[in-house]
Amino acid sequence: MKKVSLELGSGGRLMRDFIAGTILPSFGNPVLDELSDASHLPGGIAFTTDSYVVDPLFFPGGDIGHLAVNGTVNDLVVSGAEPRFLSLAFILEEGLDLDVLERVIRSIRTAARAANVRVVTGDTKVVRRGQGDKIYINTAGIGRTIARPEVRKIRPGDKVILTGTLGDHSLAVMLARGEFGLSSSVRSDCAPLLFLLPLWKKSALWMRDVTRGGLATVLFELAERLRYPILIEEDKVPLSRPVRAASELLGIDPLYMACEGKAVIIVPKAKAGEFLRLIRRHPLGRKAAVIGEIQSRVGRPGELLLQTATGGLRLLEPLTSELLPRIC
Repeated sequence: MKKVSLELGSGGRLMRDFIAGTILPSFGNPVLDELSDASHLPGGIAFTTDSYVVDPLFFPGGDIGHLAVNGTVNDLVVSGAEPRFLSLAFILEEGLDLDVLERVIRSIRTAARAANVRVVTGDTKVVRRGQGDKIYINTAGIGRTIARPEVRKIRPGDKVILTGTLGDHSLAVMLARGEFGLSSSVRSDCAPLLFLLPLWKKSALWMRDVTRGGLATVLFELAERLRYPILIEEDKVPLSRPVRAASELLGIDPLYMACEGKAVIIVPKAKAGEFLRLIRRHPLGRKAAVIGEIQSRVGRPGELLLQTATGGLRLLEPLTSELLPRIC
């Protein structure tokens, strides 16, 4: 008998296969079938939902409360919507310290104010001791549609922009668990990406926030929808020193590490310089870089390729196993 595995929540290939084989056949419809970060509904409304099970609850640079707000806000932003309202649902374990819950609630309040969104509805459930793990949070977000991703308009020569360094969130959570006996000053990049909203009105073609599955998985899913391959250059992908060191020491590919405050954007070739300047003006985008482009000369349609630092080509595929469970 088949059973649920951790990989079903990884954001990688097995999760995609599960959605395609189990979810869509039961509920498929034109809106759901797009499988975007947020659905665009009639009346100019964008709608998204997400659940958060991060362990530990608190880590350098954030906590489960900040994640719950910023993760949902960012799903709306990269879908072309201005976030407006959130729902908030708690699943709490019996025996949880009320001080911990109050601290999480304060974080949610602070993050919601910073993102200019209001919590307008919610729910609370409690499970018996040992039947949960402290706190799980579910949120749903509603926003006002200002644009829609235009995958069909993507052409060879269009540029791939990454808004900052990869892997900081994964590494911060990993080290907070104390599993490897390492220490570092790295902090999660958990933050709202509202500063990217004006880019939609400047002809951004497509965006995704780089969360579970990492940059490689996100771009692979885009490549599958294109008539052209995508090529990214390894030496142009920005990495912080701690992430670079940890990935070399632990053998973890940063292209598959999660972020919670970075996005990858496809922009028209002629406007790449303008987009990069605009992104770098914001503190969250100072390390933004053009890391690749849509190709017509190298690779086959639907492929994601990495030009390595040594000059070779590597075919990238989506994450196939759970790199770090309960990262968000």
